[in-house]
Amino acid sequence: MSNLPKVVADLVTAQNSFDSLAYADCFSETAVVVDEGKTYNGKTEIRNWIAKANLEYQATMKPLDYSVADQTLKAEVSGNFPGSPLVLTYGYQIEHGKIQSLKIV
Repeated sequence: MSNLPKVVADLVTAQNSFDSLAYADCFSETAVVVDEGKTYNGKTEIRNWIAKANLEYQATMKPLDYSVADQTLKAEVSGNFPGSPLVLTYGYQIEHGKIQSLKIV
C-alpha cells in the first residue's frame, strides 16, 4: 500500500516481524495507545504491551485501506486469538514523523 505514511509502514513492518523495540520506536516519548479498553502511556509501556501481545497472539497485519484525511488504517489482523482474522481500524495522530496516539478499534 503506497500511501501509508513512513512511520505507519514502519509500524506494520515491525509488527509483522514481532520486533517490539522497532514497534515502540515508531512512537514519540509521550505517545498514548488505546487497545481493548486499556491505555498505555509512553514508549516503555507501549514496548511492554506489544512484546506481551506478540508472545500471546503472534498477530500480523495486512494493510487494506489508509485514509489520509482521517488518519486511519484498516488492516486484516491474523494471529492466535478468537475470530482470527479480524479487520481492525487503527486511528493515528502523527506529529514530527512519530506516532503521538494510536487507537485500535
